[in-house]
Amino acid sequence: MSNNVRNGANILGSHIDALSWEDTINTICGWARNRESRYVTLCNVHSVVTALLEDDHRNDLNAADMATSDGMPVTWTLRKLGFPEQQRINGPDLMWKYCEKAAKVGHKVFFYGSTDTVLSLLEIKLRTTFPELQIVGMYSPPFRELTAAEDDEVVERLNASEANVVFIGLGCPRQERWMFQHRGKINAVMIGVGAAFNYHAGTTKRAPLWMQNAGLEWLHRLAADPKRLWRRYFVTNSIFILAITAQLLGIKKFQD
Repeated sequence: MSNNVRNGANILGSHIDALSWEDTINTICGWARNRESRYVTLCNVHSVVTALLEDDHRNDLNAADMATSDGMPVTWTLRKLGFPEQQRINGPDLMWKYCEKAAKVGHKVFFYGSTDTVLSLLEIKLRTTFPELQIVGMYSPPFRELTAAEDDEVVERLNASEANVVFIGLGCPRQERWMFQHRGKINAVMIGVGAAFNYHAGTTKRAPLWMQNAGLEWLHRLAADPKRLWRRYFVTNSIFILAITAQLLGIKKFQD
């Protein structure tokens, strides 16, 4: 895959790539082998609707080197738009599959985001599962904009680690903006994986597989934290249903 030849479709103004798991991992591994400065976004309903409403986020998604269908509604939409075999390429599974591959081929990984507690638990889980995995750094940044000097230190630290891949766990849309701003500065593939750190650390319980496959993972998360997530899911899900129906029926065309 390259920036010039990318299979996929416009979903509410954002380009989403049509990729198999094999294509996804192999492409990332190829970039990572050469420590190319690239970034990968994983796009669920929340991300796509945020992009529909906010120009900056839409720009961040469309500027990405790879944008996958993280979320069954987005995956179902890709299938409707001409890619019937499309699989869901989600953050937690992508991080796990890549770490498994990295342990075999000797790639180095860095984890940026979340909290020190989550990172410590995540490190234990990864080292236990993949003893050969080269974890070259973990960093929990302050929950605020970094100063220019602090940001320079982060870039220097990441590059000095010689990481092939940097997993970013800042949440949407913050992580996409961060990756957009740091492409060309960080000599590694950056992958925004959202809550994957928490899932694999065991601090957040993931939905059962049947709920994931049925497109109901959002309901599981809502039940676990309704006060924080009710607006995000009810509002964004409603907007997505209305907007994607209009797109599929040809009532409205969204430009990417």
